[in-house]
Amino acid sequence: MKAIHARKLIKPIDQTFTEMFSGKVYKVGKGAVSIRNHSGKATNTVIGVHGFLENHCYFTQSYQEATTELILLTCSNYHVPVSGPSPEPAAWETPIKALEGTIEYDACILNQAMENLPSTENIRVHGHSRGGAVVLEAIKQRPELYTNADVILEASVLPQGQLHPLVTALLEPVSHGMWPWVIRFINSTPSSSYGQSFFGKMNARKKQLLNKLFTATKDQLTIVRNIENIMSWMEKTSFDVYDNINHGTFLIPKVDRILDRSAMLASAENSPNSVRIVETQAPSHFITLDSLEWLPSLDMVSETQLQATQ
Repeated sequence: MKAIHARKLIKPIDQTFTEMFSGKVYKVGKGAVSIRNHSGKATNTVIGVHGFLENHCYFTQSYQEATTELILLTCSNYHVPVSGPSPEPAAWETPIKALEGTIEYDACILNQAMENLPSTENIRVHGHSRGGAVVLEAIKQRPELYTNADVILEASVLPQGQLHPLVTALLEPVSHGMWPWVIRFINSTPSSSYGQSFFGKMNARKKQLLNKLFTATKDQLTIVRNIENIMSWMEKTSFDVYDNINHGTFLIPKVDRILDRSAMLASAENSPNSVRIVETQAPSHFITLDSLEWLPSLDMVSETQLQATQ
């Protein structure tokens, strides 16, 4: 990347979205990990990893049970979407050698959270879109941490996957120098003019979370690096990464205009028989925002843990 383009891309992006959050937020490298307060004794732990240009609020309404310990990642160089607690240092943080803004870097954040934070034995790790690739990369780096974890890969970036042809066609003519202009243009355009094409039928929660996508990161360089890294990760990562998933579910949307659905399904079919493939009727890439009916019950996590100990 030419230095002149990089300088244009590191101009800060102001944060536009936060929600009230009750809990703790830990700084981990260039990202963060948040733990939501829960009112009952925790029986399950869920760790959520958001997708490209999203934030951790993607998961908050999916897991509202008083007995669910919810741990949420904020990927590197993304804004932490909370109003309330201030981020504090994590005593257990260790240095990360990978390049920030990459799947590999964010997988290191996930592994530190996985190793140090869950207080229950019933653990689900739920990744959406790019977040699914972060989960897979984390399992590849530290498979021993995930032996009994329930893995949910929702409309996930997968090994040997592809972007949707419409997205590829839009990205191909965009050079690094054009990104500042493209982002300004998109942010000044009402999402209603393009949302239906990419996001499917809108509802109140989707409007909240997808309204200002291009302000999720702290700078434009992270957007470009995320895109380039997603494409290179899909190309270079083999199906062997699935071998260390002992329990899990792929959630495949009926319609996806962000990732190529057929390539996603073909990749998932290379996973072990112990991992379910659920072809949902979801009309968009954002399956659990469309409906929670396709999200496996957390009771399955407890059953999985019980079977693992027998």
